[in-house]
Amino acid sequence: MALPPDKTPGSQDKNAQRQAAQQDVFLREVDDALRHDQFEGFLKHYGKPVLGVVAAGLAVFAGWLYWNHWQTGKSEQKTETFVQAIDSVQARNLEDAKGKLAPLATDGSGGTASAARLMLAAISLEQQRKGDALKLYGQVADDAEAPQPMRDLARIRAVAADFDAIKPQDVIDRLKPLAVPGNPWFGAAGELVGMAYLRQGRPDQAGPLFGAIAKDTGVDPGLRSRARQLAATLGVDAVPDVVDDRGEPLGKSGAMPAQAGE
Repeated sequence: MALPPDKTPGSQDKNAQRQAAQQDVFLREVDDALRHDQFEGFLKHYGKPVLGVVAAGLAVFAGWLYWNHWQTGKSEQKTETFVQAIDSVQARNLEDAKGKLAPLATDGSGGTASAARLMLAAISLEQQRKGDALKLYGQVADDAEAPQPMRDLARIRAVAADFDAIKPQDVIDRLKPLAVPGNPWFGAAGELVGMAYLRQGRPDQAGPLFGAIAKDTGVDPGLRSRARQLAATLGVDAVPDVVDDRGEPLGKSGAMPAQAGE
């Protein structure tokens, strides 16, 4: 004789929990199967384009890494070549220096190319080839991508190399913007502008300029010495004031000297 079903509250709860667990497992299996079918369908329709995008992204990233490494190596190689060229110049092996500098000078613009052109121009002047030097100076001065200090230096060096053939007013017009106190090229540009003033018969303009150069402690000592001598011949006092420990010019402070015994 079969036993009647257990209808106690505890047994009913256990049956409900067991059924819920079985239903949950069933739903998970169905969900996993559905996701699997959806993933297979997605790969079937979109797998190749997605893989193509991923592969392209990896290729671009790898290319960027290689380009960055190549650029770094190329920059280091340029620097090493430039240093070797400087060594050759110091050893007076100018032809060897030219061979190292020529590829750098023709490799685009920027600091390295401009520096190579400036050195090649200096070598050309050393070898009495002023035309070649002026052409190289012009390339640097007119290169918008070159560092501004190099462009200014090229302009000054071009004027200095061809000073006798340039009209004095042209010298002044080219270099006067640089011939001002505080400019890094004040001394070099100012000296040329001052000489152009003298060629024009304007010592009243040249004298004060030479005096300002002589008193500027930021100017090369040799250039200051020349400027001091030129200023003196033009009647301009270019000797810096001697100051006391407070920075006051001696003899101009208005303070009376102490009397002996006080």
